[in-house]
Amino acid sequence: TGMIGDAIKNIAGDKLEVVSLMGPGVDPHLYKATQGDLGRLNQADIIYYNGLYLEGKMAEVLKKLARLKPVVALGDELNRNEIRRDTLFQNAYDPHVWFDVSLWSQVVEIASIDLQERFPEYRDNFRKNTVQYITRLDSLNRVVKKEISTIPPENRVLITSHDAFGYFGRAYDMEVRGLQGLSTASEFGLKDITELVDFIIDRKINAVFVETSVSEKAINAVVEGCNEKGWGVKIGGTLYGDAMGAEGTPEGTYIGMVDSTVRTIVGALNTANP
Repeated sequence: TGMIGDAIKNIAGDKLEVVSLMGPGVDPHLYKATQGDLGRLNQADIIYYNGLYLEGKMAEVLKKLARLKPVVALGDELNRNEIRRDTLFQNAYDPHVWFDVSLWSQVVEIASIDLQERFPEYRDNFRKNTVQYITRLDSLNRVVKKEISTIPPENRVLITSHDAFGYFGRAYDMEVRGLQGLSTASEFGLKDITELVDFIIDRKINAVFVETSVSEKAINAVVEGCNEKGWGVKIGGTLYGDAMGAEGTPEGTYIGMVDSTVRTIVGALNTANP
């Protein structure tokens, strides 16, 4: 994913060539490797991915490659006590760990230690780069907490296309609802839409959000359902959920992605209810 690629780039600096397979707006839950991707994966010295079953359609490919070269699922290395469980599936975990910046810092540390062991000739460089990047992430984490705290508690409800923001809600004191489950591969129906519409009206929520990597169709159905019942909820903006922005833009980095998402949330929920 872009987030993993960005972490490795910040650790490695100019010592390694880093290639990310999943670009802007790409849904990692549904992503399948292209022929070009398979070539890049076969040429790679090492492969890092999120794990926790985020890249569900890639599982078989990654499993086969692991017999030939180092293939590391960074999220799987986190302490299980830190990882949210899926409420629908007993043995499944929430893979969206990047939405808790302090938890993502742990992922960066795990990646850095692994890289230092595999490339001892660059150990000092990697260690120095990691310290600098973690410092920036610590600053980002403080900013996110401060910004979210400006939203009135009664407005601090985040509703999105799918359940990608559970870690965000836990870390920054927000109630989170997604129309779909943890994976966009999960189905949703009229009952799910109706329940979410009733929840929005009952809680007098003024804004819901779409995501860059998920179709707007589902959330638009929720907005229409609210309007039909006389509650004028609006689309509060587009969030960077499972994918970063375009390369070369601020949102094309992890820090920029989080910053943009937080500003969008705060801007929409900090307004008076309709």
